[in-house]
Amino acid sequence: MRLLLVEDDNHVAAALSAVLARHGFDVTHARSGEEALQALVPEGAGFGVVLLDLGLPDQDGYEVCGKIRKRTAIPVIMVTARSDVRSRIHGLNLGADDYVVKPYDTGELLARIHAVSRRTVHEDAAGGADEGALSLGSVRIELPTRQVSVAGAVVQLTRKEFDLLALLAQRPGVVFRREQIISEVWRTSWEGTGRTLEVHVASLRSKLRMPALIETVRGVGYRLVAPAA
Repeated sequence: MRLLLVEDDNHVAAALSAVLARHGFDVTHARSGEEALQALVPEGAGFGVVLLDLGLPDQDGYEVCGKIRKRTAIPVIMVTARSDVRSRIHGLNLGADDYVVKPYDTGELLARIHAVSRRTVHEDAAGGADEGALSLGSVRIELPTRQVSVAGAVVQLTRKEFDLLALLAQRPGVVFRREQIISEVWRTSWEGTGRTLEVHVASLRSKLRMPALIETVRGVGYRLVAPAA
């Protein structure tokens, strides 16, 4: 996923960009409000999320958020040291999708990015003609009926296999951390469940007859590699 990082501090931006890149994000760094707005032309320029710092040198971050929201529906996460409730409410009223207060935990920030991205995917699916379905090459995932097919042939999956595939398919190419997958699919902590995740990934690769569909990112987690149609 492409991510626009709006941050005037080059040292902060460099460190955060490195972390995001390790988790599968293609990061573009904008150092001012105007640079950010230019990067979003035309029609969002293919970005999946905007990470917007409010302390910008040329414009107030709230003003930038309002301008972004007028141009595009891309999810915006505000990042700021302003922790008071009124500031958060103001940001959300301007159209921000989430609000992260500095200093923040990197894992929490990544989880919030994935969360707003998934919400956008669900909203797009609900508003489209092909409601409730994800198509990835020859793979089709019917969310309401929990049915998966490859080239028109139905593949029988267990409940957890379907949940795992649907989670990864919501953001093809994005790396999902092992801890995040365990939390969202199994609703538990990482301890003692790691082997279960590996078994389910192997089973999906076998049942779908696509060994390369789910890629292991060593030391991090997994991502879905969208197959050709």
